Amino acid sequence: MSFIWYILIGLVAGFVAGKLMRGGGFGLVVNLVVGIIGGLVGGWVFGLLGISAGGVVGSLITSVVGAVILLWIVGIINRSSH
Repeated sequence: MSFIWYILIGLVAGFVAGKLMRGGGFGLVVNLVVGIIGGLVGGWVFGLLGISAGGVVGSLITSVVGAVILLWIVGIINRSSH
């Protein structure tokens, strides 16, 4: 059951990150996938910084931060390739 929660939180995080990043969004479907992957990125970054976020809200914050970082990196790569 926790796997489903991770996916749902990642989907919400991708949607929120797409709204936060002006011009950084790549459409609803891509932003949702980025949110799921962003959860992993956020967990890794928070782990490196020694930050622990628990519960649904903590997981959502971690996923949103990871998704924003991922959208930012993808945006840089996308701009440099044009």
